[in-house]
Amino acid sequence: MSSTPRPRPTRSADELNEQIRRLMLCSGGRLSEEQRKEYAGLVVEWAAAVRGGVLEAA
Repeated sequence: MSSTPRPRPTRSADELNEQIRRLMLCSGGRLSEEQRKEYAGLVVEWAAAVRGGVLEAA
């Protein structure tokens, strides 16, 4: 197990959530292959931001 701290997300969970919503809205809910990759990356970054927020609150 690595003792190196994970880098903190540079965008907030709220910012990432808004970007995810925008992507889904602009695509009409049907993502292209490229958009799916972008969506997956945003969700991973969003989850990290949420985890970071929970850790800060603790």
